[in-house]
Amino acid sequence: MPFRQRSRPAPPTEPAAAPVAARPAPPGGARNVVVVVLDSLRYDSAMAAGMPNMGRLGDVEQRWSYATWTAPSHYNLLMGLLPHTSPPRVYASEYYKADFTRYSERFGVPGIDFASMLPSIWLPTYMRNVLGYRTAAMVSMPVLNPATAVNRDFDEYTLMESHNDMAGMVERLHFDPDRPTFWLLNVGETHYPYAVPGDDGTDLPRISGLHGVLKSAAEEPAFFDDAAMDALRTRQVRAASYADGLLAAIYDVVPPRTWIIVTSDHGELFGEGGYFGHGPIAHDKVLEVPFVEGTIR
Repeated sequence: MPFRQRSRPAPPTEPAAAPVAARPAPPGGARNVVVVVLDSLRYDSAMAAGMPNMGRLGDVEQRWSYATWTAPSHYNLLMGLLPHTSPPRVYASEYYKADFTRYSERFGVPGIDFASMLPSIWLPTYMRNVLGYRTAAMVSMPVLNPATAVNRDFDEYTLMESHNDMAGMVERLHFDPDRPTFWLLNVGETHYPYAVPGDDGTDLPRISGLHGVLKSAAEEPAFFDDAAMDALRTRQVRAASYADGLLAAIYDVVPPRTWIIVTSDHGELFGEGGYFGHGPIAHDKVLEVPFVEGTIR
């Protein structure tokens, strides 16, 4: 049975927990920050796609996610735990300290460290309630919908009507003229079925439920063979190339000095070790992700 792409009604955007006027004035020099998460994109797929626009931010690194599934990976990201470099002979506490110190450069605000983010250790809370940011998110995956715990201290949080509408995200991207804005964009094109707009996925067997997460009683298709795995990886590379083209559109929209992070929440398996996809899998390729950060102008 072929995969059929279906749109879904977007849940209402949940209101802010506190009015903008109640938060502090942002410090001088604070930057807008945009985090683009290309869902499920593994590092070598990104490299195969070339990703020239991703590369405009700097050298694209091979890094590793803290988790193998979308929801816990985004929880880590919003704690400030960006994909890591897996350095040997380094205490975890020292790595965290050094990585959190980089947030001073990312935000353009001196003096940020791990201790300053306590007690919540939650970027939207810290950015909104301490630094005076406006916080916003657009997500593609239903497991990140506005009713989940991920939507904490966001002023604006929207589940897109379709899982592959990065172009719609670009159209809706906006920035507060009076205070810096933090944006989280969870992009679904690079997630199974790796479908760009206009692609109905008729060449794929259908995994039941929403992207294979919510199962039905329907009989599942046979596990993908090697040829199908190769075709699926090719689809992800194509989807990554499409998403990279839209990064250029994001760069055109963001205000000057905006700090942009482009990465993935986790990797993907295309037959290695007998696995497909991500989630309940222990394998390097499900943790391996691309990472780059910097400014365009």
